[in-house]
Amino acid sequence: MKTLLRITRLPPGTEERYGLAHHIWMAAALTGLGCCVGGLSLFFAATAYVKLDSMALLYSYLANPLILLLNLLPPVLLIWLFYFLSRRAWVGFLGSFLPTIGVALANYFKIRLRSDPLLATDLRLAAEAGGIVGGYTLDLTWLVWFALACLIAGLLFAVFFMPRGPRGWRGRSFGALSCLALIAVSMAGPYTSPQVYSATANNRFINQWSDVEVYVSKGSSYPFLHSFRDMFPTPPEGYNRAEAAAWLTQYPGQDIPEERKVSVMGIMLEAFCDLTDFELLAEQPGVAQVYAPWHALEEQSVSGDLLTNIFAGGTVDTEWAFLTGYSTHQDFRSPTDSYVWYFRDQGYQTFGSHPGYSWFYNRQNVNQYLGFEEYWFTENHYGQLVDPVDAVWESDPVLASELLKQLEERTAQGPCFSFSVSYQNHGPYADVPTARDGYINPAGSGLSEASRNILNNYLGGVDVTIQAMVELTRGLEELDEPVVLVLFGDHKPWAGNGNSVYTELGADFDISTQKGFYEYYSTPYLIWANSAAQRALGHELRGSGGDFSPCFLMTRIFDLCGWEGPGFMELSRQTRAVTPLLHTEGLFWTDNGLTDTLSETDEAFYRQFLYAQYYREQEGLE
Repeated sequence: MKTLLRITRLPPGTEERYGLAHHIWMAAALTGLGCCVGGLSLFFAATAYVKLDSMALLYSYLANPLILLLNLLPPVLLIWLFYFLSRRAWVGFLGSFLPTIGVALANYFKIRLRSDPLLATDLRLAAEAGGIVGGYTLDLTWLVWFALACLIAGLLFAVFFMPRGPRGWRGRSFGALSCLALIAVSMAGPYTSPQVYSATANNRFINQWSDVEVYVSKGSSYPFLHSFRDMFPTPPEGYNRAEAAAWLTQYPGQDIPEERKVSVMGIMLEAFCDLTDFELLAEQPGVAQVYAPWHALEEQSVSGDLLTNIFAGGTVDTEWAFLTGYSTHQDFRSPTDSYVWYFRDQGYQTFGSHPGYSWFYNRQNVNQYLGFEEYWFTENHYGQLVDPVDAVWESDPVLASELLKQLEERTAQGPCFSFSVSYQNHGPYADVPTARDGYINPAGSGLSEASRNILNNYLGGVDVTIQAMVELTRGLEELDEPVVLVLFGDHKPWAGNGNSVYTELGADFDISTQKGFYEYYSTPYLIWANSAAQRALGHELRGSGGDFSPCFLMTRIFDLCGWEGPGFMELSRQTRAVTPLLHTEGLFWTDNGLTDTLSETDEAFYRQFLYAQYYREQEGLE
């Protein structure tokens, strides 16, 4: 036995050298694997938006050390954290790979499907993600398969070439706590810092006015983590509660005169836009025929374009801007001052409809917070009238019919504010032939077969929608009670992964130009009044209403009705006179056209508007 011990005993110093080599190897291997995971996420970011040069964007990450560091640090910290917690390198690798590449994949597909990057606030809609994505086709590109291969290769490498970590709980606890501390400090510091975000500007290959392009120019993990700063109410820079309250008191509200009270019915039409705005489609007789009744209705109304913040998704941004007058908003989690509450305080009945599920965008709670007394959803009304699956294709005639009957009953009890959100025409639209065909002539369009099919299927739904809205106006015209109707689209429709159909239509989506901005962000609106309302108001509602952000739409309705409204609305009027466009990309519309800067005086007034808006949203219903 003594001989055996002498034989197996290692030379002096060998264990120490082995331990040092082991630590160096594990440190290099773990950090290297974490960097590989971060590097893979950058590949997804660079290739997410198909209109950009992916290789040029990828090289720009490598040329910007700060962007590189901010994208590689999270997976490195995660792999070390889970290694210390488990003592197993393969667990550390999975703990790094799955969340990092999960975020990268979700962002990749969200941008490809809807030109909309993944934000931290989307985590609150995780339960709804299946309903949002379910109808889209996810293209499993080579990069997706490459990521799967990397996952397998990384696991095999960690299992066979990376031994277990130290057994001592003290060292492992210290390591894990150190990782958590670094994560906390990083999130509170550079990742949510506006100054650092500005310092990582990487605009050489992008349009700096495009939110999705700015996002991908900074990678994947970093811009996603930066968006956590918007998870909680964040006051505008320089906000002072007392000053904001004092500023609002300069604008006292006014009641609606009893003799001028008319009911208001608003309907936001899902993914509704006028495709005749695109020259190629305006020349198609079938397309022109679809929109002819809408154009005739515009001639009987005050009409124009909404300049929205969103494209192909995010519908509640336009919806809540209309109801509140806010150019930006936080998530509504308690009763919040809005125009709905104003109507309610003026003795109006407040109610509405959406032939979809109440949990979508948490509308069952948010609508109550905004002042609605009653709201019909699939669960409590429309589920008995239209199958919720089929509602995306055939619910607008049902919606219009139900709204007309409801308003007829309610106006007998007094004036009403009704606001509804349609569900018909929600994307995606099939790229194969269906019964909805023939709107676009294959011979003269110059479009691919897939693009023609997508447009035909969209137009089939829009055709039904327009007919339903025309029938609604006929029914409203027969009422003795005065009613003003406002119809508007929430955003442009999805049209092919990577906006392929729009590309074939010749849209360049260069939002630094007026043409590109309208192609990307404009939707139509019209404000129509029945004869009884025109008599009550003393004038017709016809002509151009101007183009503006959705937050100014209710103000335009009040102007046409001769109502002054709440004090905030007067501030809204004055802000609209400065710039009718308040865009989340920091864009404005002045006498000089589209711009990202205001004069010193106008900028100061705009800041006051933001302060008043934030006060009203957060503290206006105290």
